[in-house]
Amino acid sequence: MKIACVQINCRFMERERNLRRALQLIAGERADLYVLPELFTSGYLFTSMDEVRAAAEPVPDGPTCQALAEACQRHSCHIVAGLAEQAGPLVFNSSVLFGPTGYLATYRKIHLFDEEKLWFAAGDQPFAVHDIGPAKLGMMICFDWIFPESMRSLALAGADIVCHSANLVLPYCQNAMTTRCLENGVFAVTANRIGSDRRGTKSLHFTGASQITGPRGEVLAQAGKLVEEIRVVAIDPFKARDKWLNSRNNLLQDRRPDSYRLNDRTD
Repeated sequence: MKIACVQINCRFMERERNLRRALQLIAGERADLYVLPELFTSGYLFTSMDEVRAAAEPVPDGPTCQALAEACQRHSCHIVAGLAEQAGPLVFNSSVLFGPTGYLATYRKIHLFDEEKLWFAAGDQPFAVHDIGPAKLGMMICFDWIFPESMRSLALAGADIVCHSANLVLPYCQNAMTTRCLENGVFAVTANRIGSDRRGTKSLHFTGASQITGPRGEVLAQAGKLVEEIRVVAIDPFKARDKWLNSRNNLLQDRRPDSYRLNDRTD
């Protein structure tokens, strides 16, 4: 199957433009699975709860979800995309999964980064894996990468591919994903954005370099740091089901949970 990371400049609160640009890139490169950035229709640097609520939409009935559903049907593909999800009185930083038959799943970001804690409710559901036929997919969002438990949970649940929508501002993730994929034996699609959000005296610059990583830590494709683009890679998802590092060591079977002393200390 072919998997793709879609990298765009998500202009703040320009939903129609951001959606149109993402769909243009999708239409220009054939793939079976496309992964779009975190909060791709709204931008990231909010300054009030009113802005967050204005950006949020219900899943799966909001306008972005409807457009993604139509694109999946038109191109016979699957799409994972990040958006602000309105769920009753709460707003979540979420990723949605759509396929040719429509809406399939939502993941709500568990590990909130910095000021996200002011605007979003923390994810209220565990990491989950979804079988789309040619592969089993897991979703995580941006800062989830820094917690090894995120990808390990998905690997233990049988994920072949981890769909990682992101708005990265720190310089570490792309390199770290080689280790995350190696230690779990999975593919990952990190779809980052480019450009900057500037709101009054605050600004954030996003690092681009969206990346597709293989189950032995190989960087299979990487986008540039400054340009909107899509990168597509043909993979064999079954390679992620071979957890043998050598003839005697299995990445999952050799785990020793009985020996891992888990403490809840935060100091």
